[in-house]
Amino acid sequence: METGAAQPIGRDGVVPRRWTLHGLNNGHIFAATYHGVRRLPRVLSYLIGTIGTWLAWTLMRACRAAVADNLRAIFPDESEGQLQRRALETFRAYAFDCIDFLRAVDAPEKGAHGLFDHTAESHALFERLLAEGRGIIVVTGHCGNWEMGSLLMQHTVETQLTIIAMAEASPDVNRIRNQIRARLGAETLEVRQSLDTALQIRRLLGRNQMVAMLMDRHLGRDRVAVTLLHRHAWFLRTPALLSYLTRAPLLPCFINRAGPGRFTVHLGDPIRVSQDLPRDEAIQRATQEFADQLGDRLRRHPHQWYHFYRYWDAQRDSYEGLE
Repeated sequence: METGAAQPIGRDGVVPRRWTLHGLNNGHIFAATYHGVRRLPRVLSYLIGTIGTWLAWTLMRACRAAVADNLRAIFPDESEGQLQRRALETFRAYAFDCIDFLRAVDAPEKGAHGLFDHTAESHALFERLLAEGRGIIVVTGHCGNWEMGSLLMQHTVETQLTIIAMAEASPDVNRIRNQIRARLGAETLEVRQSLDTALQIRRLLGRNQMVAMLMDRHLGRDRVAVTLLHRHAWFLRTPALLSYLTRAPLLPCFINRAGPGRFTVHLGDPIRVSQDLPRDEAIQRATQEFADQLGDRLRRHPHQWYHFYRYWDAQRDSYEGLE
């Protein structure tokens, strides 16, 4: 479920670490999981996932320590040992989220609709915002099962969803993921850091369609400063900028696993980028509003925060040279 990223150049021309270059996003592992869980009983898939993630947690020490360090922002008073045990819960939650998503892809239409709680409320809010005629920019972070959003939209609204994403680090993962999205009726628009990408998004919104974007990782200079969990962070600037230019609302959407094959949909408060403030100030305020809503979800579901690298270190050391 990771979303890949390009490698922007940092201070002194140094290329920072790849965000998704870790064993949990390996092409062979993902392909085996994709084909395996669609054939195996759910209980057996969970058992394999439990054993596999314990092995990963045991062997991938740097990744385990990174997840523990990320969680320290939510649990500042816990010991390193306690945080690393929480990291195991995160590894396991990630595996179960992947299993449930891949199984849901093949679910019959009636069964797929029953995967989600609060779909009636979601439908009403989507329809109300679409009635404005400006499209919707659905925004989320690496919290919960964001890929389930394609399935949710398929059974909630009758409009096209386009997912704006970076290509995965693994070509195999990228190919399979795009195939899955296409099966669910969602388009994928891969970011190529060009003006054309922004124009394509504006055209989609002009047709009163929905685009979905992850905001909690920035890309080079495409960033805005926010506070997340009382810490400094950089979020992606483009969603709020597009909202400012098109007046399409930003709609926070979080899908969290509530149990085996069950998900809770939480639509946050729609965010309107002010037209009465200077552009940069309006964009920063809107992005901070999203960061506040994301922070609330992370406190509620800390083990469903899926950054498998040192998120806070990357905020500091990879991009200081861009100031």
